Amino acid sequence: MKLKNQTAIITGGTSGIGKATALRFAEEGANLIVTGRRTELGKIIEAECRLRGGHCVFVEADHTKAEDCQRVVDTALREFDQIDILFNNAGIVTKGTADTTPEEIWQDTLDINVTAVWRMCRLVIPHMKKQGKGVIINNGSDWSVVAGKNAFPYIMSKGAVGMMTKAMAIDHAREGIRVNAVCPGDTLVDRWIEKGYFEGSDPVTLAQAIKEASEHMPMGRFGKPEEIANAVLFLASDESSFVTGHLLLVDGGNTAQ
Repeated sequence: MKLKNQTAIITGGTSGIGKATALRFAEEGANLIVTGRRTELGKIIEAECRLRGGHCVFVEADHTKAEDCQRVVDTALREFDQIDILFNNAGIVTKGTADTTPEEIWQDTLDINVTAVWRMCRLVIPHMKKQGKGVIINNGSDWSVVAGKNAFPYIMSKGAVGMMTKAMAIDHAREGIRVNAVCPGDTLVDRWIEKGYFEGSDPVTLAQAIKEASEHMPMGRFGKPEEIANAVLFLASDESSFVTGHLLLVDGGNTAQ
């Protein structure tokens, strides 16, 4: 029960890494505020967290809207009277190069991957200051520390997340607030399939696509959301009490190449 009696906000927590983290936190006794845009998935995550021993409240929210972010924080304080952990997980993956990225894609990527992270941090930090403690974990990427091809807006945004993490860690270290980022490599999450990153619905076709995409990975496979969730739990718990300003790579060795 590493998170017993602690309250955690997880943004974008109805699928993928966010959902896996919510379930993992529930198993460790956390009280949870989980956000997302799809209410039907929110009700499912509430029920699944309860089955694992956690108290979970879903809040439908679009984190590109300041009023929604404020409502999430207000709900956490109303329901649990404290905010101990913030996991800024909500985000989008966008493709393109500097010259092919349209204005709207650039702005959408900034709004959810960068501005929403800052906005949520700005809202919870005053409460963590009053408590004298708190943990913020931002979801970065292996592309927070290295670059790749044809994903310019996404790489730009995750680079920004990495530097935001370090800057906030320095600013608030003596206020008892630790700020770190988990930086996943390629992880097989629902949205990859939903958005067509893998073409074809036939299981054999999908399996082949995953195999081919994984061949460049030193470990020869994609990560699992649960593996990322375990890293987030480490950063959220007292087991990482002397860790702040760190970008924790969970990438199967990809950035070691």
